[in-house]
Amino acid sequence: MGIQIPKFGLNRNDTSSISAFATDVARAEEVGWDCAFLPDSQLRRRDTYVLLSAAAQSTSEITIGTLVANPVTRHPSVTASSIATVAELAPNRTIMAMGIGDTAVRLAGLRPARIKELESSVHMMKSLLNGEPVDVGAVQPARLPFPQEVPIWIAAGGPKTLEMAGSCADGVFIRVGTDIGNIQTSVKEIRLGALKSNVDPNSVKIGAVFHTVFFEDEEFSLLMAKSMAAGYYEYSPMLLDNIGLTWEGPHPEEFKKQGKIWPDFHHSPDLIESGRLVDFLSERHADAFCLRGDAPQIANQIIQILEECKVLDIEFEYVVLQPIPNPPTPDLGNEAYIERVPEHILSAVRNALNK
Repeated sequence: MGIQIPKFGLNRNDTSSISAFATDVARAEEVGWDCAFLPDSQLRRRDTYVLLSAAAQSTSEITIGTLVANPVTRHPSVTASSIATVAELAPNRTIMAMGIGDTAVRLAGLRPARIKELESSVHMMKSLLNGEPVDVGAVQPARLPFPQEVPIWIAAGGPKTLEMAGSCADGVFIRVGTDIGNIQTSVKEIRLGALKSNVDPNSVKIGAVFHTVFFEDEEFSLLMAKSMAAGYYEYSPMLLDNIGLTWEGPHPEEFKKQGKIWPDFHHSPDLIESGRLVDFLSERHADAFCLRGDAPQIANQIIQILEECKVLDIEFEYVVLQPIPNPPTPDLGNEAYIERVPEHILSAVRNALNK
C-alpha cells in the first residue's frame, strides 16, 4: 500500500478583524489547504471561538478548530460549549486540540496545566460533547444542552503527556520537530498509553506540527531555524537528549531575565535576532526541529519524513505547517504564504505520493 496523504493544515491566518479571518480561511479553502487551525491565546488575538464561528459560516469543506486550547484560561465546560457552537455551524469538520497552555497561560501570569488537569479536562469535554451528565461539583451533574460530535485531540511533546494522550484522546498532535528519532519515540509513547488503558493503539490518530521556515535566504533561514530549536529546548529539553544533541550555551531563561527574549524563542518578534542569541547551535540542531528552505527543499523534506514514517508503521492524519516567520497581515498576492505553499509545496508532495 502507498503512503496515506495527510490533510495539510495552516495555523496562521489574518486575525486583524473577524471578517478578515473569515475571508482568509475561505481563501485557504479555495487554494488547497485542508484545515485551518487557531491557537486560543487570549492576549495575542481576538476570541478564538468567535473567529472560528465566522470562518465556519464563510466556508463549506475546510476543517477548522483549535490548535491549541488549554484547561487553564477557560473552564473545560466553557470550552466544550464554545467548540460545540462552532461545530453546529461546521458539522463534521470541526476538531478540538488541547494542550497544557504554555504561551497563552504564561502571558496571563498563570501556570501551565499539569498532566492530570489536562487529562481530566479531556474526559469532561468528551462527556459533555456526547451529551452525558458530568459531575462538576455542583448540586446536580452538568449537561451540555446541545451536544455535538467533535473529536478531541491533544498536542504534546513530553513523554508523560504523550502517554496520557494515547490513553484518552481521539488523536495526538506531536510537537517534537522533524527528526525521525523524536517522531518514532513520540508515537511509541502514545501507543504505550493506549495499550495501558486497553485502547486500540491504531484507533488513536496521529498528527504533526512542523515549524516551516519557507525563506530562501540561507543565512536568515538558518538563524530562524535555530530559534525554533531553542524554543523546543526551552520547554522540552529531552528532545535534544533523545537524538544525541547538546545545549552548550546559557539556559533560555537567562535570556528572558536579561530582557532579550519574550515571551519565548518560538514567538520572538524578531526571529533572526533571537536566532543570533543561540548561534552556538549547529545546523543539525536547526534541521532536527523544523522544515526550511525553498519550495522544492521543503517538499522533499516532507516526502522524506512521510516515507521514513511509513516504514515505521506511522501515518499522519494531519500535518500542520506552521509558518516561520509569521506572514504579514494582510498576506496578499501570489507571493503570500497561504498561496505559495499549496501551489509549490503541497502540490509537489501530493503528486509524489499519488504515483
